[in-house]
Amino acid sequence: MPASKEQLEEIALSRKEYNLIVSRLGREPTEVELGMFGSLWSEHCGYKHSKALLKRFPTSGKYVLIKPGEENAGVIDIGDGQVIGFKIESHNHPSYIEPYQGAATGVGGIVRDIFTMGLRPIALSNSLRFGPMSDPHNRYLMGGVVGGIAGYGNCLGIADVCGEIYFDDCYSGNPLVNALCLGIGRVEDLTRARASGAGNLVMLVGADTGRDGLHGASGLASRTFEEQRELRSAVQVGNPFMEKLLIEACLELTRTGWIVGLQDCGAAGLTSAAIEAADKGDSGLDIDVARVPRREKGMTPYEVMLSESQERMVVIVKKGYEDRVRSLFDRWGLHSDIIGKVTDDGMATIRDGEKVVAHASVKYLNNPPVYRFRPKRPSWLDDLQELDLKKIKDIAPKDAGKTLLRLLAAPNICSKRQVFRQYDHQVGNNSVVLPGDGDAAVLRIQETTKAYTLVTDGNGRYCYVNPLTGGVIAVAEAARNTACMGARPMAITNCLNFGNPERNDVMYQMHQCIQGMSQACRKLKTPVVSGNVSLYNETRGVAIFPTPVVGMVGLIKDIKRHCTAGFKGEGDVVFLLGDPGDDRTLGSSEYLALVHGEIRGTQSIDLRAEKSLHDLLIKAIGRGLLRSAHDCSDGGLAVTLAESCIIGGIGFKGDLSIYGRLDTALFGEAQSRAVVSIGPGSVRRLEEMAYKYGVPLKRLGTSGGVRFVLRGLADLPVNDLAKAWHSGI
Repeated sequence: MPASKEQLEEIALSRKEYNLIVSRLGREPTEVELGMFGSLWSEHCGYKHSKALLKRFPTSGKYVLIKPGEENAGVIDIGDGQVIGFKIESHNHPSYIEPYQGAATGVGGIVRDIFTMGLRPIALSNSLRFGPMSDPHNRYLMGGVVGGIAGYGNCLGIADVCGEIYFDDCYSGNPLVNALCLGIGRVEDLTRARASGAGNLVMLVGADTGRDGLHGASGLASRTFEEQRELRSAVQVGNPFMEKLLIEACLELTRTGWIVGLQDCGAAGLTSAAIEAADKGDSGLDIDVARVPRREKGMTPYEVMLSESQERMVVIVKKGYEDRVRSLFDRWGLHSDIIGKVTDDGMATIRDGEKVVAHASVKYLNNPPVYRFRPKRPSWLDDLQELDLKKIKDIAPKDAGKTLLRLLAAPNICSKRQVFRQYDHQVGNNSVVLPGDGDAAVLRIQETTKAYTLVTDGNGRYCYVNPLTGGVIAVAEAARNTACMGARPMAITNCLNFGNPERNDVMYQMHQCIQGMSQACRKLKTPVVSGNVSLYNETRGVAIFPTPVVGMVGLIKDIKRHCTAGFKGEGDVVFLLGDPGDDRTLGSSEYLALVHGEIRGTQSIDLRAEKSLHDLLIKAIGRGLLRSAHDCSDGGLAVTLAESCIIGGIGFKGDLSIYGRLDTALFGEAQSRAVVSIGPGSVRRLEEMAYKYGVPLKRLGTSGGVRFVLRGLADLPVNDLAKAWHSGI
């Protein structure tokens, strides 16, 4: 009997897609088959609207070992036989419904993606978006999300080392919760998520299976919110203490030689874990759901196959080694069961005891249709990208100081200490630069002189006004922050958060953002090694800003040669490296939104100048010349100088030599520039290096004292700056 409209809506399949399934099978699907197709063909698992676009990204490079889609996370080579694996994923919709559990299980899921590969998870990061904190519900969402990230990550003993938070009205109905995990290990210990070898056994280990998370991938993450729908059953419930046991047991197991593959049960649960592993191994599977341990009575085969209960792993065990594997898990206090075997017929056969409830080709199940669009440029962008400065009143010199204080206290600029103080960022004793002290996290690589950096960046406002340029800037700013620490950018992961892809405007934003990111990745030599696409981020027809988030890893060869953002000492000379900016840099700025209530005007960026700036920063820090370096971005030059004073606990005195608009000079957000400080004896060397790399260099003043002084504009105690900066949230 054909599926009803209600059945298809529940699993977010169109009638056309259903007919394609019938055509492939040569018959109507069974209930279990339909649920499996719905999950694997969902936007969350199948990338129907984005797969064609993702091919634009560069994925090869000097350091790349594992590319996107090959395994659960991308892997890069950091030398000496060591590798880093990292990936970012979204848990947006679950976090809106149940903020604590939604965020907690988002952390749990991304951590499993890392240790599944035989890598030890050692660092977490996140990128969060909420509506204004003036709304009590937004405060509730943020409190729950931050609590969930802290509660799960702290229990696992994995350092949460960096992140970012932005606020805007567009996120009120759809917050963004993007979680990143990074792991490290030996290249010889890398484990694949593959099922191969007929007769090898399929083992399920970890938590018992319940009804939590049903339709999480197909229903919750693959369509827009509707106010009247009850979705709490689609949110998983996490147990970090069991996940900690899984980490240790699985890492031990990957070094035994007893298994063929390892895969976590994430979105779509056992269905995706088993079918994706079989597809990668060019094999089939025969699974008996009656053997799956359950924590709820009366569960159907459909519910067992689609449950997204957390802390579960699928292990492909070499035949004859099952007793050893079970004994290992027993020793860690983890329950394990053989639930099936690998076959060579390419079919996914699902049984409930003697009854076959699903029998479909693995390739059919894991090969959803791919949609290609040629969206038109929305006409409303024409007006949005124009900025008539004649209609924008410039600030008076007497108002510069109070405007600076106002910007420092703005939620998008202020210190996020109230958030990151809830995270354990020092566990594991690898953290060298702590949250708030630099533009990126710096972590030591044990038993070497090397370190790596980690940062997440993204600006939805830029992408909303100009998605192409916004995409470029997302990658460039992450690389700039990396370079400000003295690290060479290596590779990125990304989480692409957009609205409903079936709308022309949203699809245009996707096309342009991905195109811009691809251009930047190629120019800056930072290939994409992993990522996630999160679509349908809108509620009642209101979409979020297009918000691509970039997670970047960099490498420092000598851990002693790294930099931080705060000024260091009396009498150091402060310079602006890079683009001095012009009036266009007020476009889409924090100043324009906060002071004038306007979101309009496009930024611009020169990738050649950006790359030259990075090379100069890395070389100067590597030679020990720079005492501090801080990316000049949100809030402009005045905010950057103030932040360097606050972080360093020391003042500044200088003159900006204003030749045009005062608000542009102070708060314009020109790209490709950084504020640095240097000892007086090293100035000439820096000038020579800047000339060599073709990077503009402007002397701004000197650090020292306890006041922040811009001659003729502002004279404020650093303590007042700090109070404003720390009071924003």
